[in-house]
Amino acid sequence: MKRILLTITLLISANTIFSQETDKDRLKRTEEAVDKLKEEKPNGWSKIGTFTLLANQASFTNWQAGGQSNISGNIGFNYDINYKSDNWTWDNKLISNYGLSKNSGQELVKTDDRIEFNSILGKKAKGYWYYSAFFNFRTQFDSGFDPKNLNVKISHFFSPAYFQIGPGMLWKKSDDFKFNIAPLTSRLIIVHPHFTEFGSSFGVEQGDSSRFEFGASFIGYYKFKLMENITAENILSLYTNYLEDPQNVDLDYTLNIVMKINKTLSTNIAFQTIYDDNAFRGFQVREVIGLGVNYGF
Repeated sequence: MKRILLTITLLISANTIFSQETDKDRLKRTEEAVDKLKEEKPNGWSKIGTFTLLANQASFTNWQAGGQSNISGNIGFNYDINYKSDNWTWDNKLISNYGLSKNSGQELVKTDDRIEFNSILGKKAKGYWYYSAFFNFRTQFDSGFDPKNLNVKISHFFSPAYFQIGPGMLWKKSDDFKFNIAPLTSRLIIVHPHFTEFGSSFGVEQGDSSRFEFGASFIGYYKFKLMENITAENILSLYTNYLEDPQNVDLDYTLNIVMKINKTLSTNIAFQTIYDDNAFRGFQVREVIGLGVNYGF
């Protein structure tokens, strides 16, 4: 009798373990299917937007080790409208960010200010390659001031404004991994005449309000998971002007790392570096770390 009971117990245990393993396998297959579906989106239009509020705060009272109280905040809004068919792809992305910071006893200063729109139209060539045409527009929301003298305004909305357009080749494996090469790119820089009254501004000569360039452009995008709940987004833009100093390549690289805490909260790290010798002969660097509130729609 004991042997029979032992045998039944072992059979039940084995069946339970097998069932658990089967459930795990099913769950894994379901997750893999969802990931594959994300990569292979059906034809037609897709829309997705993200709103992010990032905040930082530090306070010191009688702190003998030293320190300065400060508060800062950043607002970001990204929106993607993409189209896909068997032979065509059309990706449109709007990026907008604005940030302010205030140290104790000092005036408010900007930490981020950006409006950018990218559009790439592709016609299927072979494999992951597409014949493409791209358009890029970039400007800012608010006035900018000389960091050495905050009373001197050096920029404002639509001044400068950058326009780029040109044909090229798009390599696109997915919405998260793609790059576009455009060797025949036209570029227009616009500034208000009062910024060039006494000298050049953003490459626009004194007395002028615009500058035309012709060169090559490279735009790359790569987003991937570092580990569970942590994603890294890389955006790289390169441009060289054939008409003047082609060896001086303009660079704009942004790294966004998002560490999700739950559905709405995350820790966000943003790093951006820019090299544009028309604006500043050296690297411009921006770093922002803080607790973010994210809302997707």
